[in-house]
Amino acid sequence: MLLNKRILVGICGGIASYKAVDLVSRLQQAGALVDVIMSERADEFVRPLTFSSLSHRPVYSDLWEPSGKAAETHIALAEEADLFVVVPATANTIAKLAHGVADNMLTAVALATKAPLLLAPAMHQNMYTHPATQANITLLRERGVFIVDPEVGRLASGEVGLGRLPDTSVLLGAINVVLGRNGDLAGYRVVVTAGGTQEPIDPVRYVGNRSSGKMGYALATEARDRGAHVILISGPVVLDVPYGVEVRRVETAIQMRDAVHDAVIDTDVLVMSAAVADFRPSEVATQKLKKSESQELNEQNGFFLRLVRNPDILEELADSVDANTGNERLERRLVRVGFAAETSNLIAYASAKLVAKRLDLLVANDVSRSDSGFGTETNKVHIFHANGAVEDLPVMPKTGVAAAIWDRIVSLLSTT
Repeated sequence: MLLNKRILVGICGGIASYKAVDLVSRLQQAGALVDVIMSERADEFVRPLTFSSLSHRPVYSDLWEPSGKAAETHIALAEEADLFVVVPATANTIAKLAHGVADNMLTAVALATKAPLLLAPAMHQNMYTHPATQANITLLRERGVFIVDPEVGRLASGEVGLGRLPDTSVLLGAINVVLGRNGDLAGYRVVVTAGGTQEPIDPVRYVGNRSSGKMGYALATEARDRGAHVILISGPVVLDVPYGVEVRRVETAIQMRDAVHDAVIDTDVLVMSAAVADFRPSEVATQKLKKSESQELNEQNGFFLRLVRNPDILEELADSVDANTGNERLERRLVRVGFAAETSNLIAYASAKLVAKRLDLLVANDVSRSDSGFGTETNKVHIFHANGAVEDLPVMPKTGVAAAIWDRIVSLLSTT
């Protein structure tokens, strides 16, 4: 998404400008061509040499330098940009941009460019919530400027309040959202499930699995970067929610089933990458079970737990959609993608699952491999197609697997 994109990063004179150092570095590492433009006072906080060293390009700040080349430069920068992001955006610069003031290099380029403008405000909470600042932000939004809202946190003053610049991961997410708004999934609504489920035994214990949710979160992020409206239905994980993705949290298979049935209304694609538990305890104790009190302990001190089957979400959807192609709950043709985590006979089990659940695609992996499956950063998958084709993909990062899966889904969408 960022490879070879020309991104302007405007740096304003605020203490949060130190965070822009990491942003410029991450953008450059992702393959973007980054040009940094600093306001007059920004170099009081971070020296231009820092940014030029990371971007490997000149830093621009003086609109009034004596050679007059800045007049030509600011137009060239404006015309070549794919995106102009201002981070941190101070109250002063926000006011200038709202009212068309172009008295420095940063604001002059912002006024001259047709590239989308993304602002990340950061300032003391009183300045941010002031009616003048809020009116300026509202005006900029109305003009199509993208705003990354500040967070509540510790401010430079030592107070805790609204006005803190979000972390780099959030800023990168916002950048990808803006750059991907016209991608090959623009206008599509997709649902991705991720993580495992936890089936309670009592208030303390549960039956679960080893799913980390990394594959599902990579799928949700990739769909977002291609312009889709993404609903991520997530079981318990320790991952940050991707910026711009709507998350709905669940714990049990029943909750996952209900959330999926609710979310797929008017949805184009369902990707069920979650590791949903096949079974759940038949009864859930209201209090923590004690070893000394449990009537389920036998004379060898063993514990008996009766399990019952959980609903099969994909199978239910297949029955409801295929039994009635005019199903009123699914007004669009729903592309359905399933996952199969296997430890043996992968081809046979995955092929049978694809047919039984009437899927468009099934992605299968051998989770007994050290480079594939739960908790790993890479994955080794086979993609099974409804027409009988099977693709054997090489080991690659889960982000790469996600891109490959969405490439196949986009092809299916183009034929529906």
